Amino acid sequence: MAAADPPGAGDLSQLAENLLHQLQENFQALTEKITLRMEEMGERIDDLEKHVADLMTEAGIENTDEELRH
Repeated sequence: MAAADPPGAGDLSQLAENLLHQLQENFQALTEKITLRMEEMGERIDDLEKHVADLMTEAGIENTDEELRH
């Protein structure tokens, strides 16, 4: 005869599954937010590089984009 699960074991198992599901959803949402912010930051950096290059051109400084990155 197999031992029966103790009372409440099914509830505990369901609670653990629900908690894991909530954690997975929260992790996915945070991952999406971080990815979006990283993309936005990349765009801002690109804009900043362009503005710096424009200012350098206005100032008569001759540097290529490759030189700015070093």
